[in-house]
Amino acid sequence: MMNLIEIQTVYESDDQPSEAQVQHWIDTALEDYPENTEIVIRIVDEEESAELNHQYRMKSGPTNILSFPVEIPEEIELDLLGDLVICAPVLKKEALEQDKALHDHWAHIIIHGVLHLLGYDHIDEDEAEIMEAEEIMILNKLAITNPYIQDNNA
Repeated sequence: MMNLIEIQTVYESDDQPSEAQVQHWIDTALEDYPENTEIVIRIVDEEESAELNHQYRMKSGPTNILSFPVEIPEEIELDLLGDLVICAPVLKKEALEQDKALHDHWAHIIIHGVLHLLGYDHIDEDEAEIMEAEEIMILNKLAITNPYIQDNNA
């Protein structure tokens, strides 16, 4: 199986994952997905994230990730699964606030976005539980701890 990724880096910082790391996370998330895929990842600043969040979700301010699944008519053969727009400064801020390793948070958010592209959602509690369980299982394969467990000893 071949998963292709294209990374568009609009915002750059030294602590962002390498393309190889991102490829590994996506390949792990799509391990059981039967088709070849292509995913475009755009790494942006808070301003672009806020603009897109407002335009597509009617919400103000930047967000960690936006997922844009592609709906392709059956008669068209195209492997594009969709686009992920990641706001690097928001990820860094969340990792600090939640006392998580930045690398692990990047992996979690990218996997979260890939699952959205595959049709998972967390609008209601049942859907959220299913999606979180899938995220935890994939992260476990990467030796990354469950991001939903809060450390009560802190």
